[in-house]
This record gives sequence, structure tokens and C-alpha cells, in this order.
Amino acid sequence: MKTLQRVVAACLAVVAVGCGTESSEPEAPSLHTQVAEMVSPNGRNLNGRNLNGRNLNNSELGSMLVSVDYAGARSASGKALGGVRLEGSAFVGFDGATLVTGTGFTGASFTGRLGDGSTLALRVDSVVQGSGGDSDLWSYRVSYQGTDGNWRAVCQDANGADASAIAVAGRWDYRQGVPGEGGDKIEDASAFTFACEGAAIAKCMHFGYKPWATGADGQSLAGHHQACTRMVRADFCGDGESHTTDGQWVNLYDAAGVQGDTESWSLEGEWNEDGARCFTSTTRAHAAVTCSGFTAIPDCGDTAHFQSGTRLISETPYGVTGL
Repeated sequence: MKTLQRVVAACLAVVAVGCGTESSEPEAPSLHTQVAEMVSPNGRNLNGRNLNGRNLNNSELGSMLVSVDYAGARSASGKALGGVRLEGSAFVGFDGATLVTGTGFTGASFTGRLGDGSTLALRVDSVVQGSGGDSDLWSYRVSYQGTDGNWRAVCQDANGADASAIAVAGRWDYRQGVPGEGGDKIEDASAFTFACEGAAIAKCMHFGYKPWATGADGQSLAGHHQACTRMVRADFCGDGESHTTDGQWVNLYDAAGVQGDTESWSLEGEWNEDGARCFTSTTRAHAAVTCSGFTAIPDCGDTAHFQSGTRLISETPYGVTGL
């Protein structure tokens, strides 16, 4: 059944995380990943509860950064930047007739939008291009100005230290327990997300599911990326609610030539952009999961389902000895 999955395993899975949307209920600040800097082999990876880490979910501001506007961007010298957009995760824009891209956005300012509807000035403090297979993943250190006038990092790791982010087009709905909406990606041409390293959105890009890229079959990986954000968080019901705890192992694979099946673990489920298409009793929840109105597809785990909408299949080592 797994023969189809032993295809090209193209990328190392480096643990990372993602960003948000304009939703009213951010994730609790205590729900943070504990594995932000751990490197794991292709296939076997560590999961986490957060969609986009702990960015701006603090006592000072009381709300989460849910999206960032392209409009209103300014250069480090304060000049208005026109036509700002993302090519992959790299910013491109114009200072008058002069093209600005890559590290030229160091010191640039943007307007962020918080979950309570207010706005916040953001500053890009550094820009670093990735290397090797991740040369299209640009890393940004981003800060906001606190009420005391000091600048503080937007993203933090599990220990509260400053962390980087990946810029990705669109925004997410951070709400939990909202069928058909919670955890959704919203394709918004006016906004982007600073996806904090260590949470699901950025993590899935490090897994190789870059929404601007294509798989070995030439098809867009945007759907795989969104399915991955559901899978990493064990959002079985597709309502934004996580059913796992941080730091558990999960094996994932696809038919796009990105992640190969490297383990002989217990089948957990099949995933698409809306959550799990089916799942077994052997999940990372280690308890029964019930989804309202859920109808599972038959023959869960059949790799033929990659041809009919399944993006990813996941396995867990739950019950496997020797780990």
C-alpha cells in the first residue's frame, strides 16, 4: 500500500511555524511548541499545537497579529514603497522607479492588523536568505513598538527568545472549534502573514510544502501546505481545534515527491485542506476524537486516495515498541 509513497524525498524537515488572520479568538499563549529548533529526517517529524506561535499574544497588547498589509509599506529611509508583493517569501517593490527586493527591505515598515481590529506599526530588522533547497525561504526578524516606545520582537520561541518569521501570502483564521472556518487559509491579495518559526504555518514550509512551489507532478503545493497545517496540529475536524500535545512524533507522506514514507508506524489518517478525510483510533490524541457531521471516506490509508483529493497520509508510533 505504501509503494506509491516511496517517491522522491526532496527535503529535510526542519521544525518551524506560521502566522495568522483576522479572527477574534487567538490561541492561548500557553500553547507553544517545545521543538522550534530541532531538526528531524524526512518523513518523521514533530508536531505542535500552534498555528502561528506566540506572536504578539502578550499582556502588553492583549491581541494577536493576524495579518500584515502590503499597502503603506515604507523603506528604511521613510520613503513610500509601491507595488509591494511577495515572490515566494521574498518581498518585491519599488522606490519610485527603483526596484527594491530581498535584503533591500531591511528596515522597512509595515502596518499589522491585530485580532481586535486595531493596527500596529511593524519594522523589519533583518533579512536573511535561506540556503540550499531552502534558498527561497527568506527569514525576517520583525519587531513592533511597545507602549514604552521600545521595539520588541514579534515572534518568540518556546523559551521566550526572539525568533524569526517567514513571509507568506494570505492570512489565516485563528479561531478554534468553528466548523468550516477555524484554521482556514484566506486568500487575500491585500495581506500577508509573518509566519513565526516553530509553529505550523512555517513548519510546513520547512517540510517542503511551500505554497508558491510545485511538486514533482507539476501541481501547486498550496493545498498540501494547508493540509499540513491541519495535520501538524491534529486538527482532525477542520475547525481549528488541535487534538495533540507538543513534541509528538508523526510520519507524513504524499504523492507529490516531497515527503516519503520512512516508517512502519500505525496509520493515523488522511488529510486535505479541510482537515482529516478519515482517521483511525490510533491518533496523537490517544483518545477518541468526535467531529460533528463528519463522514469518513472508506478504506482509510489507501494510497489510491491521493488521486481523489487526499494530500497527505499520517502515521503515529503510538503502540510501537522500541521508540
